[in-house]
Amino acid sequence: MGAYSDEYVVVRRGKKPEDLSEITINCPDKVGLGCDLARIVFEFGLSVEKGDMSIDGRWCFVVLWVKPRTSPSTLRWSLLKQRLEDVCPSTLASMLPPVSPPVPECERVLLLQACSSDRTGLLHDVTQKLWEMELTIKKIKVSTSPDGRAIDLFFVTDNRNQMSCKKRAEEVTKQLKEFLGESCSHCEIGRASPECGDLTCSVLPDSLTRDIFYDDPSTFEKDLNKGGNHANGVVVAFDNNTSPVHSLLQIICKSRKGLLYDCLRAVKDLNLKVAYGRIDILDNGKSELNLFLLNSKHRKVTDTQEQKVLAQYVKEEVEHPVRIKVETRGPETELLIATPIEKCGRGRPRVLHDATLALKMLDICIFKADIGRHEYNGKRWEIYQFLLVDRGEPSLTSSKMRKLIVDQVRHILLG
Repeated sequence: MGAYSDEYVVVRRGKKPEDLSEITINCPDKVGLGCDLARIVFEFGLSVEKGDMSIDGRWCFVVLWVKPRTSPSTLRWSLLKQRLEDVCPSTLASMLPPVSPPVPECERVLLLQACSSDRTGLLHDVTQKLWEMELTIKKIKVSTSPDGRAIDLFFVTDNRNQMSCKKRAEEVTKQLKEFLGESCSHCEIGRASPECGDLTCSVLPDSLTRDIFYDDPSTFEKDLNKGGNHANGVVVAFDNNTSPVHSLLQIICKSRKGLLYDCLRAVKDLNLKVAYGRIDILDNGKSELNLFLLNSKHRKVTDTQEQKVLAQYVKEEVEHPVRIKVETRGPETELLIATPIEKCGRGRPRVLHDATLALKMLDICIFKADIGRHEYNGKRWEIYQFLLVDRGEPSLTSSKMRKLIVDQVRHILLG
């Protein structure tokens, strides 16, 4: 473990491509900080090999040993450091009351419009470019005209908070036009109207509910883990004997992409306070996460029924972080992906990027795409809908091809 530093975030890159890089965060604590840090690490395509978290109620110390899932040379380490620093509370800010209330997200949403020639992988490439320009996509409306033109509407927020400056808007449109090339006939960005920037949830249509949700959680993605098989599934257990002060929540499951984020997201949504945590990858390819925590009343979780409810919630959130289904309706084939929304209102990172990457790798074109927020059984979900172009060789309507799409999308989303 490296030495302490005056900086809140220190990134020490591995000397060789196969070496682990070390990220150290040493800053004031806040509720859900571990989830926020894990989210950013996940968003940058890093795999957490092991990690330690220690919180005393006022200060937080986190060390993560990570490795990129892609080439380390392409990862923007300086931007990663900046984004991690942005979520760390400052000592001064923690002692002072806020000067003004935060701007509602709907008022920060921008509408980016682009029109260009359509091609396989276009949506993925544009998504990657917008991320590189530090824009976060909140919603999309993408369609293809009969003459082969892609009409893309992206509802985004600016991570730099500079879009009020004319120079920043010109920079974004210029870079996107250059990226799209001569085929780009239109590109502009401006403030979205209030109704367009509204990210509140609506009731999920019955047709989509039948397609992607079921009453019994064990039936989600039946071909994944075959429901509760401990050899492949998730084991969650509470223990009050290890620590006299804290309850131990232990999670053991197969190592995969975004695991630390999903675990800490579930804990944050349950309003549980983590005092110490450790994640390790075991020899059998599984990960073990041990979290010492307190409930919302700053006490151990001693009630047996409460433990059961909390453990079941964590198990479902970690075991099924995404729901994937391919449906054929007549001549049309639609890919549906559902992911839970954090209670603070944020959707799961990388879904649009990874789903479109999977389709690009399969050489499948997207005719229409949409992202919406819906509510089902009292829980908020982000639903990604992709209407796919069937070229007929092989046909997307075949069960073999539909299974291939689901497997590839799941593989890219979860690793």
